Amino acid sequence: MATAKLGRLSPVEARQVWAHEALDFTPWLLENVDVLSDLLGMDLVLDVAEHPVGGFRLDLKGYDEATGEVVIVENQLGRSDHSHLGQIITYAAGTDPTTIVWVATGFSEEHRAAIDWLNQRTDQRTRVFGVVIRVVQIGNSVPAPNFELVAQPNDWEKEVKRAISTTSAVGSSASHRYRQFWEHILPRIKAVHPEWTRANTSNQSWFNTSLGLSGVVGSLAWSNGRLVSQVYFDSPAAHLNKARFEKLREQQAAFDRALGGTATWDEMAGRKGARIVLQSIYDDVTDTTQWPDMASWVIKTQADFRRALAAVGGIEKLRLVASDLSTRVD
Repeated sequence: MATAKLGRLSPVEARQVWAHEALDFTPWLLENVDVLSDLLGMDLVLDVAEHPVGGFRLDLKGYDEATGEVVIVENQLGRSDHSHLGQIITYAAGTDPTTIVWVATGFSEEHRAAIDWLNQRTDQRTRVFGVVIRVVQIGNSVPAPNFELVAQPNDWEKEVKRAISTTSAVGSSASHRYRQFWEHILPRIKAVHPEWTRANTSNQSWFNTSLGLSGVVGSLAWSNGRLVSQVYFDSPAAHLNKARFEKLREQQAAFDRALGGTATWDEMAGRKGARIVLQSIYDDVTDTTQWPDMASWVIKTQADFRRALAAVGGIEKLRLVASDLSTRVD
């Protein structure tokens, strides 16, 4: 038998690819956030670069689209050092993130231990990750990112801490119940629509899937005790949410026809967001015998929502709303 010819994987110095941290690497990561998303198992949206925190500048700020929780990223085209560790703590104090990501070309044992200590000592909502920048190529191929997760939270320890907390026993019980529910639902979703989410779990009563546009999500939630499926407008800018919602409502009849049912168009008066909602018949998250049917329902309704959006111009029409608003302001 002929021997297969294989190339050899070789490392590439990061600064050969990105000469400057702020001018080259940070913009690249902003445009290629899927590299971090895949590594961390999150649906990351990074929408702010060089975010001001007091007299300092945080490299990247965004959120986990599945949960809406704040994510900050500090980059370092070099080995970890005390200066960046201090900056990360300062940035965290000024942005109140749930997820903190420190990216460097290497981590000393002391800084890995510092990340472990932070994960052990912070509350159960706070997560700190250490990510090593690695670049590789085969022969003369184009260099490719191959980042490595070298420090991460110990979720088991966090769960134990949550379980023994006497001050939040009721909340912990609810979080555990929702976590079990989503851990049943998400593998079903990812098996047929892996592009909707990278996440594996959530402790929230709701979970967001990607529609391909920051500020608009396909949301699944337990609302007032009932399972619902939604298109949810969740931009930080209330006026943008309202404009996008009204843009779709102009074609409500066509949207509902494509949806194959009548949704509730809820402008959520007095609140920042807005939503288009379908309600299910399911009203008990603890009824595990119905979880398979619930999974089928959320998959179908989210697919229906995407079909309805496409029928009235798709997500691109909503993307143009932001440009129109910007033009008016200018």
